[in-house]
Amino acid sequence: MQQAQKYTLWLALGSAALLIFTLIFGWEPLIAPCSVITAIGLAYGIGAIESLKGYQYTVWIIVAIVCGMMYPNAFLQWGEFDLRNKWLILIVVQVVMFGMGTQMSLRDFTGIRTMGKGVLVGILCQFSIMPVTGYVLTRFFDFEPEIAAGVILIGSCSSGLASNVMVFIAKANLTLSVTLTAVATLLAPIMTPFLMKVLAGTYVKINFLDMCIQIVKIVIVPIGSAMLFEYYKESNRNIRNRINIIFCVACAWLLAMLAGLWRSLGSVLGDQWMLILELVNFLCGSIIVGVVYYHGNKLLPQLHGFMPKLSMFGIVYFTTVTTAASRENILTIGLFLLLASIIHNALGYTFGYGISRGLGLDRESARTVALEVGLQNGGMASGLAGVMGKLATLGLASAVFSPWMNISGSLLANYWRKKS
Repeated sequence: MQQAQKYTLWLALGSAALLIFTLIFGWEPLIAPCSVITAIGLAYGIGAIESLKGYQYTVWIIVAIVCGMMYPNAFLQWGEFDLRNKWLILIVVQVVMFGMGTQMSLRDFTGIRTMGKGVLVGILCQFSIMPVTGYVLTRFFDFEPEIAAGVILIGSCSSGLASNVMVFIAKANLTLSVTLTAVATLLAPIMTPFLMKVLAGTYVKINFLDMCIQIVKIVIVPIGSAMLFEYYKESNRNIRNRINIIFCVACAWLLAMLAGLWRSLGSVLGDQWMLILELVNFLCGSIIVGVVYYHGNKLLPQLHGFMPKLSMFGIVYFTTVTTAASRENILTIGLFLLLASIIHNALGYTFGYGISRGLGLDRESARTVALEVGLQNGGMASGLAGVMGKLATLGLASAVFSPWMNISGSLLANYWRKKS
């Protein structure tokens, strides 16, 4: 495999040289294919270089951006099927979050007892520095309302698993990082809509309850399903029997919904009650998925190791579709958004580290908080924008910010690793 990666890397370098010539001499028909071949070749080929393996996922994100920019129509619609379909985006983001959840555990919350101060400082920094900084940047750059709201959205989201990986590379406080990610994810259904209502309410209309329920559906439900799988796996026979009973009730409930109960209740209940009922349906679905995944994992043990890769594929999908849908906006304000992402990210690291040290955290814990604050959950932001039907505008910031966050996080983590 490594030999194939080396050959691919040489192919990418050759394609890059040809791309330079096409740009110099204006051979426009060759620009798009050379760009895509170069990007894909680099993404696969750098796996042959030990020191660059850690950047492979980031380069695949760049591949998604290049493909979306060069061939936008290919990633918007396949025949009659719209790749921006809300239900498709909801399913993909749930798969992404489920894959994230398989790498989490109920034990991740135990750090609250032993590292209360670090968790408190981290959460306060997480939900203050980034959303406020995002708001200030939208005023400075004067983005269009929905694009500005997207900048605030990415800042208002919780951290993701990328921060745990960077903390591990940096040799910082991994236990604190995992706990912060778990707690911030649990708080996201309340904090993200609240911050969006306060800071982005003048840019776009924010329905607090609706956004809460959407975040529960796209984040809490799939992660909870993955954690149920772990709990089911480690439980004794009595607890498993109880979960099996709940599983049967959930199946019966969803079958009744499909048989006409949903339609009957819809004619009696108001919109808000139907939203809550929809959430109950998703919770029942998460119980079913958790138990089914347990049995599927017993039959195919390699399935569990495949889930993180599936999550990464989902994020690449979001990035590609968002880039394709936002191509005109990117050509107009892409450089300004990139500059905003660099400033936003850098201030997150700086304030996260400085405030943590100022409040008495040790150096390793302060580095952890800095990475947790600076690295937001781009998948969550893209998913929210997608289910709101605003992928091209509200989701644009996450498409631009996410690659830079991965690059800067990797650079900072490796720097701190050397300084440890």
